[in-house]
Amino acid sequence: MSGTEKSKAQVEQAKGKAKEAMGRMVGNERMKAEGNADQAKGKARESKEDVKDTFRH
Repeated sequence: MSGTEKSKAQVEQAKGKAKEAMGRMVGNERMKAEGNADQAKGKARESKEDVKDTFRH
């Protein structure tokens, strides 16, 4: 289960990076901020899964 959640987190981070880059390219600050937020959510989810893995072993 943890591997699936980590994959989702990595996909979310990649989507955020793409959205941020697109926002930067077209000059849309809102899209850039949403991309940063998506990246932060993905990193938080990945960190949560890392902590859960630590306590399982």
